[in-house]
Amino acid sequence: MSVSVDSRSRKLPFVVWVLAVGTFLMGSTEFVVAGLLPEVADDLNVSVSRAGLLITAFAAGMIVGPPVMAIATLRLPRRSTLVLALVVFALGHVVAALSSDFTVVLVSRVVTALATGAFWCVATVVAATEAGPAAMSRALGLLMGGLTVANVVGVPLGSWLGQVSDWRGPFWVLAALSACAAAVIGRFIPHEPQRQPPSVRAEFAALRQRRVWLVLGFIALLMGGVLATYSYISPLLTERAGVPAAAVPLVLAVYGVGAVLGTAAGARVGDDRPLATMIASAATTTLILCLLVFFSTSPAVTVVLVTLLGVAGFAATPVLGALVVRFAGSAPTLAAALSSAASNVGVTIGSWAAGIALASSLREAGPPLVGTVAAALTAVPLTALALMRATRSERPPRQPGAAAGPPVESGARGRS
Repeated sequence: MSVSVDSRSRKLPFVVWVLAVGTFLMGSTEFVVAGLLPEVADDLNVSVSRAGLLITAFAAGMIVGPPVMAIATLRLPRRSTLVLALVVFALGHVVAALSSDFTVVLVSRVVTALATGAFWCVATVVAATEAGPAAMSRALGLLMGGLTVANVVGVPLGSWLGQVSDWRGPFWVLAALSACAAAVIGRFIPHEPQRQPPSVRAEFAALRQRRVWLVLGFIALLMGGVLATYSYISPLLTERAGVPAAAVPLVLAVYGVGAVLGTAAGARVGDDRPLATMIASAATTTLILCLLVFFSTSPAVTVVLVTLLGVAGFAATPVLGALVVRFAGSAPTLAAALSSAASNVGVTIGSWAAGIALASSLREAGPPLVGTVAAALTAVPLTALALMRATRSERPPRQPGAAAGPPVESGARGRS
């Protein structure tokens, strides 16, 4: 049976769905504070801007955390790492919910981000391994779907709960759900077969693959472009497009639905046409962001473009995760961790540049212009990947005694 037929007909293993629940919880915690900043600031006796450091601290932890935790937990069984990450994640929320000191809450957010990084990099490898090469993009699409659904469902529900009770309510719920998820993962994640202990040297050796860095560069540029615009979408909607402030949450929810649909679509076709999916996502995203610069004065047009931005901007994400794992070969953990870090680096730099553009004479048109430039620059790694695919077939170096990883070209040689 051909890869294309198998990848669409084969059911994903149950463990992938279980891992997606974990990513849903961790995606919910990152931005749930954004809707509760006034309540947090009032309760902890700090300014709203200082309370915003709780979001910044988590983002910083997600840049440093994945690669650091990937190396720190490399020799632990993957199931143990996943369970331990969820337990630490739950304890971090308990500490934050019990504390009345801002510094303690801030530190607990950093610890929670480190646990999230550890969970993400290992969950990516486990999902890809369990699904196999023929369904790898679908599995990672489901895993990332947990993050996008968190933005559509988890964050609004958490904000609502924090407003009807207090800001600590969502932290208690996330702690309880994480503990339950740890028990379920401990039960259903299969035992690993006997294998040679992972080598830190092998993980770093896998990073010599230039295609890994090209994909990481693509991730940083694409996510930086999309989320630089999204970070300042509220002033774009209200000040430039004239959308009522009360309708902004609805527009953001529609954007989130678009992101879910885009992730699902990319996962569906990405195993067969990885390069074509990346090209279509990058080109369409660039076009949409460019149109936002010039036509975001119309409320209806802006809402449509923001929705399409969610679809196009996230269509390539499952393909990118799968390619990083494939190109890293038999030592994918650190590379998978760096894919998460690359996304957060792109968001951090893109949001910083978009903020400068917003304060300039460009005003609300500045952030989508920054996003357009970043998305257009994805043509550089895309071109290099296309040329390398056309002219050579590389395999990552096998370590002595290591099990063979999935062939590098198993996905990249699909029709494009």
